[in-house]
Amino acid sequence: MAETAHAEAAPTEPQARQVVYCSANLIPHSLFRAFLTLPAIRVEAINASLSTLSIDAQKRAQKDAAKKEAKAAASEAKEAEAKKAAMVIIKRVERNKRKYVTEVSGLEAHGMDLKKVAKEFGKKFATGSSVTKTASGGEEIVVQGDNSDDILDWVVDVAGVPDENVKCIEDKKKKSAG
Repeated sequence: MAETAHAEAAPTEPQARQVVYCSANLIPHSLFRAFLTLPAIRVEAINASLSTLSIDAQKRAQKDAAKKEAKAAASEAKEAEAKKAAMVIIKRVERNKRKYVTEVSGLEAHGMDLKKVAKEFGKKFATGSSVTKTASGGEEIVVQGDNSDDILDWVVDVAGVPDENVKCIEDKKKKSAG
């Protein structure tokens, strides 16, 4: 009896797992979904699995793949064109007598997170900065103080927006002649 109790308490050796591999690309089925997220490898996997399809199905699959590639290239080109045409507008607005705020709009078209940029402006210029909604439904960054020149420099240098895509508007009040 003592021998059987001792044999049950002894740790057993690890058992070998049986892994099922995909016949087309030799990837374990458990990793196949993660594998399909890699675009370059996905094309090879599709091509490898095409050999098992009929000729008509292969032609349809190749057409579909060509359409998807063309669609992806067209969307990238459209996005690049929209980014190229998107304007960043920096506007200085008078609040009270000699107090100004600087409004920055159009940064979201260049792929920037407005909240992060507003926080960076607040730290860089040591002022209050926030993201507000505009009347047209968009969002803009409002920075306290007249920082339009510094923000212009930041947008061109750090954000990488071309100089011709940045427009600086300053609402200076004209002194009345009298």
